[in-house]
Amino acid sequence: MLISFLDVHPEVQQALDQGLPVVALESTIISHGMPYPQNVETALTVAQTIRDKGAIPATIAIIGGRLKIGLTPEEIEYFGKQGVAVTKTSRRDIPFIVASGLDGATTVASTMILAAMAGIRVFATGGIGGVHRGAETSFDISADLQELANTDVAVVCAGIKSILDLGLTREYLETQGVPVVGYQTDQLPAFYSRESDFEVDYRRDTPEQIAQALNAKWRMGLKGGVVIANPIPEAYSMPREAIDQAIAQALGEAEKQGIGGKQSTPFLLARVSELTGGDSLNANVQLVLNNARLGADIAIELAGM
Repeated sequence: MLISFLDVHPEVQQALDQGLPVVALESTIISHGMPYPQNVETALTVAQTIRDKGAIPATIAIIGGRLKIGLTPEEIEYFGKQGVAVTKTSRRDIPFIVASGLDGATTVASTMILAAMAGIRVFATGGIGGVHRGAETSFDISADLQELANTDVAVVCAGIKSILDLGLTREYLETQGVPVVGYQTDQLPAFYSRESDFEVDYRRDTPEQIAQALNAKWRMGLKGGVVIANPIPEAYSMPREAIDQAIAQALGEAEKQGIGGKQSTPFLLARVSELTGGDSLNANVQLVLNNARLGADIAIELAGM
């Protein structure tokens, strides 16, 4: 039975039982997204930001083979200290991590899966994975996209990670029937930057309008998630030229070093941070906090329907 694999934090379970708003959070951003101790500080701040908005945070991970829905501060500290030693875990990896009693840091895809198992419908993260540059020959496409097509969880993000091919990712999402909703924008944000050359499918200007669309979609039995693209706050948005130059250099270095697969995104994000003098890391923190606030607002509206 499913319940035998899940450890739902009592606070999260109580909120779910009472129909209160809950926002899922991933753990790869803790273990692979930032260095210690900034990763722990950010994770705790994000959780508190959701609480301050009136919702319950549920950081998701696998610890000792158990599917954890809602981590304690001590467990977040443990994850932050372990860092990249924790296995980055997507859909294909979950049964093997569980069966072996290991720790697993959940990606966007696996966080969606575990959130859906627990009955959580809203998930806030940094940016989603997508089609990698050069995928026409490498076939490197994130499992996040297929999960969005199949799993009933809304993902609040700052768009598609700008190290990826935004155009091909948009085409893939369209083919899979995944709506891309811009929050107070007609333009698809590009993670570190508010700007891109692509438009969203639908613009919605309030959390209530977004929640109404989510409620209609799932009540009609239309399977799959929704990408809610929330631009990074203007004060922290980075110039496209600077980001594009850093990404181009990082991609070249990754190719020379033969870095690919699940190692590529952590490498590229870390290298871009180095090349931008840490500006991209600060931007990453701010956009995650921004997404947490919107995720809480949407979860509150959805819980009231």
